[in-house]
Amino acid sequence: MTPPPRPADDALTLEVVDLIATVVARYHEEYEEAAARHSLTGAQARVLALLAREPLPMRRIALKLKCEPSNITGIVDRLEARDLVERRPDPDDRRVKLAVATEEGRLTAARLRESLRFAREPLAGLSEEERAALRDLLKRMLGEEPPAPRTAG
Repeated sequence: MTPPPRPADDALTLEVVDLIATVVARYHEEYEEAAARHSLTGAQARVLALLAREPLPMRRIALKLKCEPSNITGIVDRLEARDLVERRPDPDDRRVKLAVATEEGRLTAARLRESLRFAREPLAGLSEEERAALRDLLKRMLGEEPPAPRTAG
């Protein structure tokens, strides 16, 4: 007698894995195209997007993007040459340099984000409750705690 399939091998799980892979591939394809329209590589666009949110030391950027710090140095050099990023001393530790998006860098990151339609348009077709449920499920898959449920006032 054949043992029942493990939960990770059942048809539904495999279908969900394939769908997630398709979503990720489409997102990366659109992200690369959007970055190119702004004369950026995908890696440059990802670094700029991070820095538009907050200044970061190179090592932290490398950790977030899971790459070598030397790669980040080259990317920041190219962004700096285009006046999208600048390096500043960390006010908490003057030995550390922070990469900081310039005003033009923040505007470019915002324009790039606005041009990404793939994920936003289909998500707009879901209700707020469905989007929240999807967010919570994805966070759970990633081992993150979803936000506490809202209670009526």
